[in-house]
Amino acid sequence: MSATPDPQDLPRCDSEDFSCAERLAFERLLGDLSAKFADLPAERVIDEIAGALRRLIDFLGFDRCSFGELMGPDGPFQVLCSVARDGFEATSLGPAPSLPWYFGELRAGRTVVLPNIPANLPPLAKVEIEYCERIGLQSNLGIPLRVGGRVIGVITFTAFQRTRAWPEDLIIRLKIIGEVLAQALVRSRREAELAAALAEITHLKERLEAENNYLRHSVGPGAGKGLASRSAAFTRVLEEIAQVAPTDATVLLLGETGTGKELLADAIHDLSNRRQRPMVKVNCAALPASLIEAELFGREKGAYTGALARQMGRFELADGSTLFLDEVGELPLELQTKLLRVLQDGRFERVGSTRTIRVNVRLIAATNRDLRRAVAKGRFRDDLYYRLNVFPVIVPPLRERPEDIPLLAWEFVRGLSESMGKPIKHIAEESMTALLTYPWPGNVRELRNLIERAMILAHGPTLHVALGPEPMPATQKTRRETPLMAPASTLAARECDHIRQVLEQTGWRIRGSGGAAERLGIKPTTLESRMKRLGLRRPGSGAA
Repeated sequence: MSATPDPQDLPRCDSEDFSCAERLAFERLLGDLSAKFADLPAERVIDEIAGALRRLIDFLGFDRCSFGELMGPDGPFQVLCSVARDGFEATSLGPAPSLPWYFGELRAGRTVVLPNIPANLPPLAKVEIEYCERIGLQSNLGIPLRVGGRVIGVITFTAFQRTRAWPEDLIIRLKIIGEVLAQALVRSRREAELAAALAEITHLKERLEAENNYLRHSVGPGAGKGLASRSAAFTRVLEEIAQVAPTDATVLLLGETGTGKELLADAIHDLSNRRQRPMVKVNCAALPASLIEAELFGREKGAYTGALARQMGRFELADGSTLFLDEVGELPLELQTKLLRVLQDGRFERVGSTRTIRVNVRLIAATNRDLRRAVAKGRFRDDLYYRLNVFPVIVPPLRERPEDIPLLAWEFVRGLSESMGKPIKHIAEESMTALLTYPWPGNVRELRNLIERAMILAHGPTLHVALGPEPMPATQKTRRETPLMAPASTLAARECDHIRQVLEQTGWRIRGSGGAAERLGIKPTTLESRMKRLGLRRPGSGAA
C-alpha cells in the first residue's frame, strides 16, 4: 500500500481547472486530512486545523485561508485559525471583521462565491466593498459549515493578487474538508464540555464527601443552645448578632473561654442568607502549626511526607457558606498573611499546588485573647486584626450576667432530662444559691458541665448541684446569704479558692482525663493562665 504523498511533492494547482494528475493528488490530500481528524484528541484540534489550512493554500495557490466558529445562532463569527502565504497577512484571531452582508449570507447557510471583487458584490454590501478596496482583496470564497443540519462555522479562501474562478467541483470538495474540520471542532467542544462536567461532578462529589465527613465528626450529642438571657448586657449582644447576621460582614467575637462564642457564631449563620449550607468550623488552637495550613487551604497528593491523597481545605469546603475560626489569636504568624489574602480577594492555593482557587466565604472569628496587645507585641499582624475587626462583638462572662444563671441552668436541665430520661422538677434551693454566688471561671460551659454531672448522679425529682467533685448533700443549708453581684475582690478570692480546691482534688494535674481543666470545663491553657494571674503554684514548686 503506497504512502500518502507529502504536499510539497504533489502537483501545484494554480489554475481553475484540475488536470487528471492534479485531481488525483487533491483527492489524496483530502483523504489524508480526513483521516488525520478521525480520532484527534480535543486539545490538538485547533493546531491541526491550522496545519490543514496551510496544506490547502500550499496546494491550491490561495493567498489566505481562515476558519471561524459561529458563536450561537445570532452571534458573531470568531476566527479560530488563519494562515497566509509569504507576503500576505493572516486574519487576526478573535471576532471576525464587521461585514454584515457577507456574514449574514454565511449565517443563513448560503455559500458566498465572489470571483471578481467588487464587481460581484451587491450594491447593499457597501461595508464589504469599502473593506475589500482597503485591503486589496480581489476574489473570495466563503463556505458555511454545517454539523447536524446547523451552521456552526465558516471556512474562507481569499486571493489578493488576481481574480479567479471558483469551479463547482472545487467548492464541493472544499466544503467536504471544511465540514470534516467542523465536525472535529464540535467533537472537541463536546469532549471539553464533558471533561469540565466530569471535573465538576468530581469536585462536587469530593466536596459532598468532605462535607459529610466534617459533619460526622463535628456534630456531638447533647449540644444545648445556652443563649437564653434576661441580662441587659447579653440581650444587647443578641441584638447586635441579629443586625449583622443578614450581611456578609466579618464578625469578631471577643470573650472569655466558655462564654458561648461558638453558639453565637451558629446563631449568626442560622440567621444569614447562607444557612442552607452547613457552617464549617476550625479551632486554630487544636491543630499543630505544621498541619493547620493544609487544614485551612487543602493539600495536593504528595505535597509533603504523609500526604497520600488530595485533601479539600476548610475554606474550599465553606465556599458559599460561613467559616468559623475559633481561637484565631493562636494562628501562626506565617499563615496570617495567607488568611489576609483570602479575606481580601477570596483567593488561595492548596499546599503543593500553584493553581489559584477562588471562594466566596463569610468569616466569623473568635478569640479569648487581647488581639490589640498581641499586635503590639508582634504576635499578630495589624492588617489582619483590622480586617477581622469589622464588626466586633464583646461577649460578657457569666459572672457579669448572674440573672441568667437560673434560666440557663433550667435550660440545660430540661435538655438533659429528655436525653437521660430523668424528669427533674426542682433544683435544690441551696444548689441554686451556690450557683448564683460562684464566680464561674469556665463560664456557661462550666455551668453546663456541672449540671450534666449532677443529672448523672440524680436519683429523684430534685436536682442537687455540687461545685466540687462530690454531690452536695440534700440536707446541707447555706450558712449566709450572698448578694447576686459580689465585689470583684470577693469574686477573685472565691475563684482562687475553687480552682485551688479542684487542683488539690486532682493532685495538681491540669491536663488529661479527670484533670483539673476537664473538671472546671475550661481549656488547660486557660486554666494555666488563670493560675498565673491568681498566683496559684503547686506546693513545693516555688512561690506560694
